[in-house]
Amino acid sequence: MHDLTKGSIARNLLQTTSFMLVGMVFQTLYFLVDLKFVGMLGPTAVAAVGLSGNLMFFVLALTQMLGVGTTALIAHATGRKDRDAARLVFNQSQVLSLVVGVVFFLVMMALRVRFARAQSADPETARLAGEYLTWFIPSLAGQFAMVATAAALRGIGDFKPGMIVQTATVVLNIVLAPVLMFGWGTGHPLGVAGTAIASFAAVVVGVLGLIAYVVRKRGYLEFVRREWPPRLAMWGRMLAIGLPAGAEFALMGIYMAVIYSITRRFGAGAQAGFGIGLRVIQAGFMPVVALGFAVSPVAGQNFGARLGERVRATFRIAAVMAMGAMAVLWLICRFAPGPLVGIFNKDPGVLAVGSEYLKIVAWNFVPSGLVFVSSSMFQALGNTIPSLVSSLIRTALLVIPAVLMSRMNGFALHWIWYLSVSVVAIHATMNLLLLQREYRRKLTFADPAAAGAAAPVPPLAAAE
Repeated sequence: MHDLTKGSIARNLLQTTSFMLVGMVFQTLYFLVDLKFVGMLGPTAVAAVGLSGNLMFFVLALTQMLGVGTTALIAHATGRKDRDAARLVFNQSQVLSLVVGVVFFLVMMALRVRFARAQSADPETARLAGEYLTWFIPSLAGQFAMVATAAALRGIGDFKPGMIVQTATVVLNIVLAPVLMFGWGTGHPLGVAGTAIASFAAVVVGVLGLIAYVVRKRGYLEFVRREWPPRLAMWGRMLAIGLPAGAEFALMGIYMAVIYSITRRFGAGAQAGFGIGLRVIQAGFMPVVALGFAVSPVAGQNFGARLGERVRATFRIAAVMAMGAMAVLWLICRFAPGPLVGIFNKDPGVLAVGSEYLKIVAWNFVPSGLVFVSSSMFQALGNTIPSLVSSLIRTALLVIPAVLMSRMNGFALHWIWYLSVSVVAIHATMNLLLLQREYRRKLTFADPAAAGAAAPVPPLAAAE
């Protein structure tokens, strides 16, 4: 366990972010290498694999639903120095993640063909997407156990094992993907299915690695069988925090599905260009995503310890870091979008759509950084409803006009990209205003002793 209620806030953020970022750098490298290899199979293959991006947002929604609540409650308990409460949350999160993971696997395997056909621009793209999803869905199902364990470790400030395991799995994925895709050394090329099989193997290794770490260390967190029977009150507390955060990612997934559906009329090349642009942005956002993962436990532990000024300072420092990182990404995508897309595919249609997409949505980057950090603050404070409300408004402002515009004569995809620029700015402004409101509601204590008297923490029994 690492006490994040003491010492320099900036140092705590940088240290925890660095552990997350190392793993995410490797994850980013995998995204780019995988996209490069898939690009060698042609635009149709890129479009087919790109369809998984929509499904990934829904999986992120579900894993966020579990992970955010787990991290917040464990961070609060750790800040209070209540190990028993932290351990109970950990064990209950493991059971809940197993249940959700199994349900997801069964439902999506039954719907994978229909999903591929609904999203694809042509039958060949649908066929390749179906092959890919056959193995990619099991790999996504395995993410639930891995995310739940990593989220619990983040809550106690232990970022290192997650970084090591994630790095190892990504390296394994990078090695296996081309071997399976092109049949290097085996003589049996599996095409797009090969990269999905590589992802599945890597996830299995990751899950086993994190479980082995917790079992062998037997530290602040440990598996306790008597705490495995479902405790619905505890699940309710985790989901009350996690569901709104997960719904935010689900809304993003809905937006991406709508955009993919709109791009169908422009052909597989347009879908591939959008898919590449989206992957590039996902890779470029990794530093801010890592920072967001760090903000929640740092602010959460300080909130649990009733250190209000340290909670506020965590956001101020993180916001400056996020804006700096996003400004660098803005420069790259504004002035070199073509070369970025061309790394993965040089088809003229793909280059045109991908380059235009990156150049326009680059204006979203700085406000998006503020959205990431502020959303993590809502998680740390244990109330993600405000963040969900602003995301609902953003999605409505994006999806409804996008659908209406797509039916107009002369419609072009860049209309949607320009729309997103204004909407993301509105989203960031709403988050900042709502965060100030949350400060007034929850950070009224003057010091830890006074706060303890004014706002006692519900006993563990109340959660059972």
